[in-house]
Amino acid sequence: MARLPRISELEGTSAGTGYFLCARKERRAGRGGAFLALLLQDVSGEIGAKVFQDVDAASLQFEVGEFVAAQGKGNLFNSRLELVLDKIRRVTPEDAKLGFREENCIPSSPRPVDEMWAELEARIASVSDPHVRALLDRMLALHADRLRIWPAARQVHHAYRSGLLEHLLKIMDIAVFLADAYGARRDLVIAGALLHDIGKLEELRYNGAVEYSLQGNLIGHIVIGAGMTRDVIKELSDFPQELAWEIEHMILSHHGEKELGSPVVPVTVEALILSAADEFDAKMHQVRRHIADDDTEGPFTSYNRLLERVLLKPNRS
Repeated sequence: MARLPRISELEGTSAGTGYFLCARKERRAGRGGAFLALLLQDVSGEIGAKVFQDVDAASLQFEVGEFVAAQGKGNLFNSRLELVLDKIRRVTPEDAKLGFREENCIPSSPRPVDEMWAELEARIASVSDPHVRALLDRMLALHADRLRIWPAARQVHHAYRSGLLEHLLKIMDIAVFLADAYGARRDLVIAGALLHDIGKLEELRYNGAVEYSLQGNLIGHIVIGAGMTRDVIKELSDFPQELAWEIEHMILSHHGEKELGSPVVPVTVEALILSAADEFDAKMHQVRRHIADDDTEGPFTSYNRLLERVLLKPNRS
């Protein structure tokens, strides 16, 4: 049977087989009986899918977070493209001979993770304050496995494997540049860059697919991250209290405004730098992603609701 195209290239007439990651699975009741409502993903995007036949047997064939082999066709339902599947099962080792590649199913950072990790370790090694260095070393020791692979968000920016690490490094670049330009404390902005989103390790659940945890929905990564940092500081001997408060303030204020979710607004130079770097990197990522994904004719992109503007496309000649 023919192979389905990548999700971003699927059409209502598409039919065939393909490999995906199952990001969501729900059993629902419809007019014709029970069916499975799925969310499938590959490196190019996500799409809803439904299974109407042999629902009970199909449901036993795979779980959320597993790679699946699926056979079906495109369908327009309420003007929205979906897949209607005839068969679906978890991927087996034999599928590697048939073309399955894990990297084709999980959106990932374009940068190699080992390269990014070495860069992060070098940044932390540059920290001269022994208390700040001890805090960052301890955080890496506790969370290295997840920091290497965690996404930075569910959808808005850096929402892919190792996206959080990519985001933290870019903020460090921006924040260190600004700290040097304005005579701010470089060690503090490096600490803020690493710790400001550390709470996302608990806010988000990640097994190839990204979802919000119960704690994430109830509390949010800003407060979670401040608590995680406070707990580690308590383990360190003789950590200066005022320094601890300044670092916690950077985490709590990094969204810049109370209306944007920060409990407090930035009131130190280093907190202002961190907030500006965080906002700029997130916005630039959205800009570049929107331009790259846009397929409209003409010199401008389609309207972006989050950015509240159209964007001029580069290389227009």
